[in-house]
Amino acid sequence: MIQTNSYITMLGTGNASVTRCYNTCFTLNGSDGSQLLVDAGGGNGILSQLEKAGIRREGITDLFVTHTHTDHLLGCIWMMRMALQRHNHLRVWSHRKVIDSLIDICRQVLPSKDTKGIGSIVEMRQLENGDRFEVGEIQLQSFDILSTKELQFGFSAVLPGGQSLCCLGDEPFNEGCRKYAEDADWLMSEAFCLYEDRDRFHPYEKYHSTVLDSARQAESLHVRNLILYHTEDRTLDTRRERYTAEAKSVFSGNVIVPDDLEKIIL
Repeated sequence: MIQTNSYITMLGTGNASVTRCYNTCFTLNGSDGSQLLVDAGGGNGILSQLEKAGIRREGITDLFVTHTHTDHLLGCIWMMRMALQRHNHLRVWSHRKVIDSLIDICRQVLPSKDTKGIGSIVEMRQLENGDRFEVGEIQLQSFDILSTKELQFGFSAVLPGGQSLCCLGDEPFNEGCRKYAEDADWLMSEAFCLYEDRDRFHPYEKYHSTVLDSARQAESLHVRNLILYHTEDRTLDTRRERYTAEAKSVFSGNVIVPDDLEKIIL
């Protein structure tokens, strides 16, 4: 079947410490066949998740990395390793700290015959706040999410066909980023746990949001579809139902609480 819509494949939906699902990462596919991987989780589980999703590694030509936390960065080393060893061209997009970290780690842990390909086989594309770039026909703009904990970039995107999508990274929304997210067709937002479970999972101590927090913010931004991710993994059996109910108590749009490997048609 020919895919005629843009879509997301959620390769992982969990936070840093999960063991029952994979760390949050996903592919963003344009209707033109372009394919962007966003983060890669905390290890070589990214290779397994791609295989389970039926996604060829060679088909991923672009990788956007939000920040240097291990649950987002270390899977990128495996993607770079595979690309370098098999001479598959890969562009890595991120801010300077991520780019420098990836290069340093690769030079420490990979053979020199492979790391010689960094810059040619694997291109490191450093972004600044507000920079625009393209992956096929997907038009993207990076932005600093204004974290006080760790330099982190999100992105806004205009998809083939004109829909808008905003990925906020994995920290609470900062009002300084409103122009990138307001009125988006699709908003991707972290939601560490239910508000009613905050005393169990302590999201605020970890600088994360609850479902209720993220949904209220989405309502204030007038977005149409809200995708919640980067969650705890102790309630997977009821996560979709309970997270959706809490979000819809304050958000009037469509709520998506995906499982690992789920495809979301945009």
